[in-house]
Amino acid sequence: MAFHEVRFPENISRGARGGPQRRTQIVELASGAEERNANWVNSRRRYDVAYGIRRIDDLAVVVAFFEARNGRLYGFRFKDWADHKSCAPSGIPAPTDQLIGIGDGEQTEFHLTKAYASGGETWIRATTKPVTGTVRVAVDGTEQMSGWSIDATTGIVTFATAPADAVAIRAGFEFDVPVRFDTDALDVTLDIERLGSITSIPLVELRR
Repeated sequence: MAFHEVRFPENISRGARGGPQRRTQIVELASGAEERNANWVNSRRRYDVAYGIRRIDDLAVVVAFFEARNGRLYGFRFKDWADHKSCAPSGIPAPTDQLIGIGDGEQTEFHLTKAYASGGETWIRATTKPVTGTVRVAVDGTEQMSGWSIDATTGIVTFATAPADAVAIRAGFEFDVPVRFDTDALDVTLDIERLGSITSIPLVELRR
């Protein structure tokens, strides 16, 4: 999958609108009852970054970014300001934030994940684009300052020595969302005062 490891401008993404999307098929029966089926196992995030453009210079930056990605061709990183940490958005990631695996004495690779829990239900989200320098790892509750590495392009933590059997491996981190433009055309408007705007700039999350 064609992907550029570059982040969409943060000052513009901060004003974006969007969030997770699910796809559910609903069949209404003759009795008025419903049957509901989830077509997707995982959610997919969508954003519109046009709302983050405040100045004509912002517009120029977005146009350049769009051209460099060849429209929808290349994916890129996007910072979702409402959900970009292993902890609450106002917190600081700690090495024990998220359970990413249980040691068995043989496995050395563990994928960064984030759990979303509510009302006794939990959904686990794979995190593939951690932010370099933010990942912290703990084994059996103790932060590990060495002995492991992180692939910032896949979100995989690799230990030099496999963690012991039955110990919990946890991690804290910041992360980006892999996205692409969901359009091959930008509708740019310039008014009489040379202020620029674009009606819509949709982005869609890339799922593997």
